[in-house]
Amino acid sequence: MNGDSVATSLMTSGGDARIVLRRDTGLNRYFSAPRPSQVLAYASSTANDISVAAFAHVEQTLREIAPDGELSSGDYAVRLDDLRERIRRAYEIPQDVGVVFAPSGTDLEYVGLACTAGMAAGGTHNVLTGAEEVGSGCIHSAYGQYFADSTALGVKTVPGDPVPGLGETHVEMIDIPVRDPTGRARPSAEITGAIRAATAHARSADRHPLVHVVHGSKTGLIVPTSGDLDQLRGEAGDEITFVVDACQARITSAAINDYLRRGAIVFLTGSKFMGGPPFSGMALVPKQLAQRAPKLPEGFATIFRRAEWSADWPGAERLADTPNLGLLLRLEASIFELERFQQLRADQASRVILAFHHAVRSEIIEHTAARRVAPYPPGEKETADNHPIEMRTLSTLDLSGLGGGGATFEDAQRWHHELLGHGIRLGQPVKCVKLEDGRWGATLRVGLSMPMVVEKAKLADDSLALSFAADMRKIAEALKAVAGNS
Repeated sequence: MNGDSVATSLMTSGGDARIVLRRDTGLNRYFSAPRPSQVLAYASSTANDISVAAFAHVEQTLREIAPDGELSSGDYAVRLDDLRERIRRAYEIPQDVGVVFAPSGTDLEYVGLACTAGMAAGGTHNVLTGAEEVGSGCIHSAYGQYFADSTALGVKTVPGDPVPGLGETHVEMIDIPVRDPTGRARPSAEITGAIRAATAHARSADRHPLVHVVHGSKTGLIVPTSGDLDQLRGEAGDEITFVVDACQARITSAAINDYLRRGAIVFLTGSKFMGGPPFSGMALVPKQLAQRAPKLPEGFATIFRRAEWSADWPGAERLADTPNLGLLLRLEASIFELERFQQLRADQASRVILAFHHAVRSEIIEHTAARRVAPYPPGEKETADNHPIEMRTLSTLDLSGLGGGGATFEDAQRWHHELLGHGIRLGQPVKCVKLEDGRWGATLRVGLSMPMVVEKAKLADDSLALSFAADMRKIAEALKAVAGNS
């Protein structure tokens, strides 16, 4: 990180190992960094750099609150409270909705477990939906276990070890795949049936079901649908708690409020569609859940700081009353981008998103062997026609036909790295395409971010189309080049 600004260095602190920049490349393991970059990056489904405007905002904020690089715990609490208010205003959510901050989206799993601890004598039955399409570390955190070698407080941990006071309690987990063995998306009704069976089993064992709804998986899936969610709620009432994994942040204010009215906790991160640098997370907690929440487990003192939870949350006093300036600056960048994006009218954002969607098809799909992976089950035309506009900010490309055909997931991992040599960064591959020999096929993801939409919205229609066409053409040529070298 030699030569990096103080702001850049600070934004790589206060997280786990994923945030650290390598000395040889100056980038993290996702090939990004919290500094403006000249790389053509459509990688918001994995990780962003930071826009020029957001970086200037972070540097100005740093000069105002911590010119010497130091921040008091009191000022940290004040700034986080201010961010809570800004999030509520941006998404137009009720003032009584709690906002819990976390060092990453993976850490948000602990919030759901904290809200349901002790609600049944047999413990919590955590029902994940599509673990293969959410963060890999979530398997551990959903069990109430540590997921990395250290936490954001610098506490050394062992992945898989229980978080004291949480992981030793009875936490069971089941994963319900969102794709079938061939990689095709499963219908919501089928997934809902599996959730219904899992929750019935949990309740018969006197365990409280904590069910995950996915709103925007790594490939843009939304399951179960709101109608199926309401059926599950009607059947179980307060005997089931829902968490909405919207960590990609490809979700509208209306959808967030719909989930909150249904009593669901909503997980968001600032480092995907929102456009902030890695890593930051926020959980929106309905009032009724926050009010009945038990005391925070003792092990949370190794993960969270006091100000990251509301002051009146039971057990918050056992958390360290120290600041995390790195997390605060990453959140500042993310909420800055959220506020800019929310100032756009719906039609302004839609114009950009549809132009992007068209350019992917006309410049990549029609000129290469790439195919788009549908973010809905095969044959569901109505789902395709009504798929939310925010999901069209992401295209998952099936690249198995490149390079003579039969390209594998491992090929895509290599191409993801080699594209950097062409000045291009895309979203990491996802296992959602099966080859005839049973191996996983090559995929990469092309995604917009909020700052990109804001900047592109300034262009007239012709210029917008030309801009996206030029970008997608560069991506298409680079894909053919790296595949041809395989």
